[in-house]
Amino acid sequence: MAHVQTVAAGAALKTKLAVDRVSMVFERDGKRTEVLNNIDLEVGDGEFVCLLGPSGCGKSTLLNCMAGFLSPTSGEIRVDGETVRKPDPRRIFVFQERGVFPWLTVEGNIGFGLSKLSKAEREQRIAHYVKMVGLEGFEKTYPQELSGGMKQRVEVARALAVNPDMLLLDEPFGALDSITRLIMRGELLRIWEAERKTVIFVTHDIDEAVQLADRVVVMSARPATIQRIVNIDVPHPRDISSPRYLELRDGIFQQIGLAHKL
Repeated sequence: MAHVQTVAAGAALKTKLAVDRVSMVFERDGKRTEVLNNIDLEVGDGEFVCLLGPSGCGKSTLLNCMAGFLSPTSGEIRVDGETVRKPDPRRIFVFQERGVFPWLTVEGNIGFGLSKLSKAEREQRIAHYVKMVGLEGFEKTYPQELSGGMKQRVEVARALAVNPDMLLLDEPFGALDSITRLIMRGELLRIWEAERKTVIFVTHDIDEAVQLADRVVVMSARPATIQRIVNIDVPHPRDISSPRYLELRDGIFQQIGLAHKL
């Protein structure tokens, strides 16, 4: 029987990803570092979940375990009921800007990974995602000629072009200026609402998490545990000055002990 995850909007979604009692310990030069401690989490199919916590708490480690790049010391991660043992093209990892290939044009980057398609199918897929991320007219442009925000659009388009089930984003907008970050958040939400992929998004920015997610998973300092999972029951597009939005945001500040320090 499939697990069912109830999300903020009240919809019942089939569980896409299940994290079951996951812990991670790194050992190097005789030193033992516990990074994750007994993490349990379920994410529904098509849900947008943010992993939020202080820098260095283990968010990226957990994301790498979900992607299959790392194997947890104990516990299990399952996608569609299958244990994650290695990377899989159904789960695409989006990095913080460094994932764009500088030797390929915009269309070359987006088409990377589509070699099994016919030429016509490949060109159609590239054109579709060029348009979706607003890069029409830049198809022949190389990354060094693009702004940071445009490079991130390329990265997201390339991830979507291979038609994954799940996007795993590791602070993808962290290197961008504040205005570009706001624009890219809006773009990502627009794309997510059109494609309805399952999204796991790592951030240490509380406003970013509350603006984007169906649910925010608040993680503690290392070794990370899940302190709280917050349902963001505010419809998109979100009014960041609304009382409910501010209540949710301030509740998270309070949870992590910053409410009276700002």
